[in-house]
Amino acid sequence: MSGLERYSRQVLFQGIGVEGQEKLLKSRVAVVGAGALGTVIANHLVRSGVGFIRLIDRDLVELSNLQRQTLFDEEDARLHLPKAVAAQNRLKKINSTVTVEAVIADLNLENAEELLAGVDVIVDGTDNFQTRFLINDVAVKRGTPWVHGAAVSSRGMFAVIKPGVTPCYRCLFPYVPTGTGETCDTVGVLSPLTDIIGSFQAMETIKLIVGAETTLNLEQIDIWDVSSMQMDISQGRNPECPACVKRQFDYLDRLSGQQIAYTSLCGRDTVQINPRKKSELDLKKTTEVLRKSGKVTGNDFLLRFSPEEGIFIVVFKDSRVLIHGTNDIVKAKTLYSKYIGT
Repeated sequence: MSGLERYSRQVLFQGIGVEGQEKLLKSRVAVVGAGALGTVIANHLVRSGVGFIRLIDRDLVELSNLQRQTLFDEEDARLHLPKAVAAQNRLKKINSTVTVEAVIADLNLENAEELLAGVDVIVDGTDNFQTRFLINDVAVKRGTPWVHGAAVSSRGMFAVIKPGVTPCYRCLFPYVPTGTGETCDTVGVLSPLTDIIGSFQAMETIKLIVGAETTLNLEQIDIWDVSSMQMDISQGRNPECPACVKRQFDYLDRLSGQQIAYTSLCGRDTVQINPRKKSELDLKKTTEVLRKSGKVTGNDFLLRFSPEEGIFIVVFKDSRVLIHGTNDIVKAKTLYSKYIGT
């Protein structure tokens, strides 16, 4: 019991106990996204003693994140640290006995199967449907349970997807929504909401690991109106579902047309560009080239370049690029071609 002393209050809970705690210590979890939901999820899982957490995120810390992204501080924003790295730094100080693997990457069809391999549970800390459909394809293909979560404005939801047991995400949401929907960029998001939804996701993850019964509902909460709704999804499997019935994984198939190279990010006017051919950049040489056209700052993981007023281009070591200051795909492509490459 001495090795479990730091978890003594959790072990006292009948639903976990010594046996459950030992399962947690041996478990492996992937958290996709280290933003508002992901930081809450990772914080709880690390404190609870989950043995290994792979934290996957594509972005860097900015001042506007600090309102709700609980593992970061002003120094992280000043240094423009990658979120996965900043979160890893903080989590190591919280619990040095667990392993937190920081992965600075955008989850896409090129890397999803590799990054989501070898884990017991996948947790959704993302902000877009495209990535969730991708997670679902990998999870269904591999038979890995995953916990969905979403939060915008004052409203949030979460659900547990168990391949072969529950409906999959594509049963519930057959298509990526079209048109303009609400995002944190257009309607904002409340910090207590992301704490609540992320905490529920962490709890459902713990229940999956210890073998407890998880929710059968799509749980929905509005913290401003103090209301909630439970939608029973246990019988919601689509007999024609392309993913869990027909085993057709469109979001892992580059020929299906379901994946895109240009993505608008939540929370700001930003376009992300994923080159088809990945290559590791020499950031020192890239800095020398970009300095001819504008101010360049950076660290060991990325460069931040401003070629004109209101435009900031972030270049990651894996050749991925974020163009802040526009949501115009054509303009983003032009800037990318002009300063980074074709």
